[in-house]
Amino acid sequence: MPNNLPDEGNLVAQQTDNRPQALKPALDSMTLLVAAVIVHDKAANRVVLLQRSENAKFAQGLWDLPVGKSEPGEPITETAVRELYEETGLTVKPEALKVAHIIHGAWGVESPNGFLTVVFATHEWTGEPENREPSKHSQVRWVDADAVPDNFVDTTSSALHRYLTGGPEVSLDGWQ
Repeated sequence: MPNNLPDEGNLVAQQTDNRPQALKPALDSMTLLVAAVIVHDKAANRVVLLQRSENAKFAQGLWDLPVGKSEPGEPITETAVRELYEETGLTVKPEALKVAHIIHGAWGVESPNGFLTVVFATHEWTGEPENREPSKHSQVRWVDADAVPDNFVDTTSSALHRYLTGGPEVSLDGWQ
């Protein structure tokens, strides 16, 4: 393997596999990667939702899907599994997740360069929903799929309704 010199004072780790050397990240164009999960109990026609607390950094008081940001180097399916467990206590296997919807936002509260949310659906989980982050959420519970609250985060509300009705699987938010 060629010995490349560090770029702009940043150390370059020696490559130990057959992947090509990574280029310097284009940080000005980075899009936040997010995962959301629709836990859908088809037999009882219900979904797990959470309501954000008044202290939440985003969407105070609004309902939402279990959702969260991907960690650096984390596969999106692992983000979904981790965030679902951290927020609700529900456990799901990555292979039980099916892509239900994609949201591409031009801008977000924590993502001035945009965000991409992969919304997964699952019909297989273990555990019962509980509020594992009471500083962020006022409640986590099953909600009848025909009675989803109106005071819901716009992007994930659209994704949930499109999933439940078989609508389009991609939505754009904030693009001209």
